[in-house]
Amino acid sequence: MFANSRAVQSRQSGPHADLAVVLRRHLEHPFQKPLLDYNRAAAATALAAWREWNPAAPLILDSGCGVGWSTVQLARQWPHAFVLGVDQSSARLGRGREALGEAPANMALVRADLVDFWRLLEAAGIRLLRHYLLYPNPWPKIGHLQRRWHGHPVFPALLALGGVLECRSNWGIYVEELALALELATGRAAAVHPWEPEGRYLTPFERKYKESGQILWRLLFDLGEGA
Repeated sequence: MFANSRAVQSRQSGPHADLAVVLRRHLEHPFQKPLLDYNRAAAATALAAWREWNPAAPLILDSGCGVGWSTVQLARQWPHAFVLGVDQSSARLGRGREALGEAPANMALVRADLVDFWRLLEAAGIRLLRHYLLYPNPWPKIGHLQRRWHGHPVFPALLALGGVLECRSNWGIYVEELALALELATGRAAAVHPWEPEGRYLTPFERKYKESGQILWRLLFDLGEGA
């Protein structure tokens, strides 16, 4: 039932020609979009859950967690850390809570817009142990560059959160662009490799794409204390 996903279709044959110009603009001009109250409340709730569990524990962020399947697995994989799964869809998070049953104590699922959530964490001085971007929306049209995280004005906030960034995608160009953006922003090369989950899938999308015969791609990049 999972092997029915088509590969990403795009007129792009490589990283976007405008990426460097767009990224430079975002790095030089702070993002001024007003923060929404519901995202402020979500960030406060998330940080309170972490501090209640163990304020000394390192923090892991599962950005765009969907139903939270990945958040649960990451919480089990990193029992000494606290894992925040964030998604903008209350419907997806609700389905996840129903399906996943009792979740590990070292995690929380939060509904928030990442554009605000990342900036709120940055403003709070948060630095991550790890940050996961698992199969983000590729926005494959050429005109969609600034909807991809590495082309979005919020990208400097992602850099500032630090930690080991891991991105997985079924569209190689997305991960190549992210690698290029990281290199342009930090001066350090980022490597992209094919990824074989070997039956241990972190998300339902990972399982669907792999069982549909698609190549999966993975990037690991250590942002340290924040770029």
